[in-house]
Amino acid sequence: MRVMTRQEQAVAVRSPLETDAPSVVRRGARPRIGLGVDLLTMPAGEVELPPLPDHRLSVHAGAPVWSSCRSSPSRRYRYTRGDVDIMPAGASAVVLEEEETTSLVVRLPHSLLRLAAEEMGLDPDRAGLEARHQFKDPQIEHVAWALEAERRAGHPNGLLYTESLGMALAVHLLGRYAVPLESRQGLPKRQLQRVTDYIEEHLDQNLSLDRLARVAGVSTSHLKTQFKRSMGVPVHEYVIQRRVERAKALLQRGGLSVGEVALRAGFSHQSHLARCMRRVLGVTPTSVMRGSRAP
Repeated sequence: MRVMTRQEQAVAVRSPLETDAPSVVRRGARPRIGLGVDLLTMPAGEVELPPLPDHRLSVHAGAPVWSSCRSSPSRRYRYTRGDVDIMPAGASAVVLEEEETTSLVVRLPHSLLRLAAEEMGLDPDRAGLEARHQFKDPQIEHVAWALEAERRAGHPNGLLYTESLGMALAVHLLGRYAVPLESRQGLPKRQLQRVTDYIEEHLDQNLSLDRLARVAGVSTSHLKTQFKRSMGVPVHEYVIQRRVERAKALLQRGGLSVGEVALRAGFSHQSHLARCMRRVLGVTPTSVMRGSRAP
């Protein structure tokens, strides 16, 4: 696995592997996500990387080179441009770089990975990445080079752009290279039934995550994680799906305008219903009404 130490810091400019490095900054302030990126050149020789609290991604950016791991001396790797390594937070390794090596290194704070896990409805306390080396992933490569280009240009697009790239990278990593979860049991059957029954009975009302968590008797973060494991979709998406089904049934029954159906199904207005129905069912409210009147 590719690693970095003081040896590489001697040849790096503003290395993100140093705790006080100002990589990916603007006007002297570190971004809230603490994302680091830099293009590093390492001389041939043994390179060691101690464990760090951040996840590290390395994208090979130079000519083809050979590397080997001290823990497995018989295993040699031929790195070509675009080859990616993932070094999880807390991991360490020692390798022998047989030739001078140039890599684009991104340091991803674990706090950003936790934030991405929450956005995906996963348990942030169990978010982690698997160690991987010498593999291709065009999306990782694209985001890494976009971050480097932004840094070199002096961050003309601002902090929001950098943070959006960092979040996109974290979501992608969790989707493909996350540590497998030992358990995906979700909510106990009785708790899940209480929540789904409550949703059905109150579809026309303003349902909040806090209220549903109280119904289940769990915290909001626990409900988000466990509900998705049980149902396969986040709570808010499940509610939308049930509201669309309710609206479809009311439209097929007839006697109500589309606007009235939207309110009874819990949508804020007619266009909101139409937008969600097209996304979930691929049809419009008008087409559903016409279909119910067809002979």
